[in-house]
Amino acid sequence: MAFRFEELQVWQKAMVMNEKINELAKTFPKDEIFVLTSQIKRAADSVVLNIAEG
Repeated sequence: MAFRFEELQVWQKAMVMNEKINELAKTFPKDEIFVLTSQIKRAADSVVLNIAEG
């Protein structure tokens, strides 16, 4: 059984964006793993989670 928010186009698009951001973050320099990469990934996750929570 799917949750109702999974049917929302905005949530689906946010999931695609999240996947793209995670792929992009893998290309960042290794010295940014614990700073910029982490922050960007958490921000992208936050968008998806906030849509689901709302």
